[in-house]
Amino acid sequence: MAQEYVNNAEKMNQVLSRIFTAIEESKEEIFEMTDTLNKECSRLEDKLNHINEKVKVVIDEVEVLERKEKRSRRVLVDVSRDFSRHSEEMIRNAYEQANDLQIQLIIKRQEEEELARERKDVEMHIRNARATLERAERLTTKFSVALEFLEGNMEDFSNTITDLEQRQLLGRKIIQVQEEERRRVSREIHDGPAQTFSNILLKIDLCEKLMNIDMKRAREETASLKQIVRQSTKEIRKIIYNLRPMAIDDLGLEPTLRRYIEDFETDSGLKIAFEVFGELQLEDTIQKLALFRVVQEALNNVNKHAKATACTVMLKKESEQVVLMVRDNGRGFDLNRVRASQESGFGIMNMKERVELLNGNLKIDSTHGRGTILTVTLPLQLQEV
Repeated sequence: MAQEYVNNAEKMNQVLSRIFTAIEESKEEIFEMTDTLNKECSRLEDKLNHINEKVKVVIDEVEVLERKEKRSRRVLVDVSRDFSRHSEEMIRNAYEQANDLQIQLIIKRQEEEELARERKDVEMHIRNARATLERAERLTTKFSVALEFLEGNMEDFSNTITDLEQRQLLGRKIIQVQEEERRRVSREIHDGPAQTFSNILLKIDLCEKLMNIDMKRAREETASLKQIVRQSTKEIRKIIYNLRPMAIDDLGLEPTLRRYIEDFETDSGLKIAFEVFGELQLEDTIQKLALFRVVQEALNNVNKHAKATACTVMLKKESEQVVLMVRDNGRGFDLNRVRASQESGFGIMNMKERVELLNGNLKIDSTHGRGTILTVTLPLQLQEV
């Protein structure tokens, strides 16, 4: 492959020049999109805070109206027991006041429900906006990396690409940039779910007030609150773990993969066998992360697209290389067609890039009705640069 680049250096530089121009033209548009999304997130968060304040006020108003309405009903009961002791005007006033308070209470409860629906809609828009913003920020990072590389290496790129040691160093740096970006997003998600916990605090306030008014509803709200906390904690931990499996640095690749596969098996219902042959002594963190990411992507593809019931993940040492194999019993696919698709094709390309930038090889064999086999081969020892 390196020799082909040498023989076609002039054409390669022409292609790179066009790529550089396209990236430059798109850079400002990406920055503007990121800035717009940041502003939209801030606007939605301000709106959510305003709604939360209104909810607090309405909850207090409902509580006051409920107390008044209960008192009016007691008065009405007393009046109804003995009409002879009360004037016609007093009886009429008691009925009118009870009826008026009931109407006010119904209207105020409807307002509370409408605010809850509005808050739910805004929260959904915030989640969507943040997800889009994260994608835009990742794209911005990739543009910056590409521009930095192209600006500094346009003239010598054909020589650099033929130098295998420099290519290896470049690959490691790109993967390091990707992993640092994942760490950043992981920290943001870990430190930033303020809106979820803000809503939990509101529910706690509601529960405290309901304890003196409606114990049954208070218990129901408390049970609902516990479920929200459990689910939110589970989802946050899962996101953080998937973004940056810290255990891979402490425990190594095999235990981290085993834990991930067990969790994936539980969540997806897919039966997964994990087999390890030989002692894998991988000291290179980048290699371990690359293999972990490939397993992540491969299992996600199996779960989403393969319609498989069982899958096998195998790791083994062969001579001076490590082999990873992921095999499923799904429906199989046309590899060329999937590569051309926007979503799945990018996933395969991403796995292939990770492996090849570490001097490895990725091979996919798939046949309709007979499942898919993904095989990754990486050298155990990377040459120091």
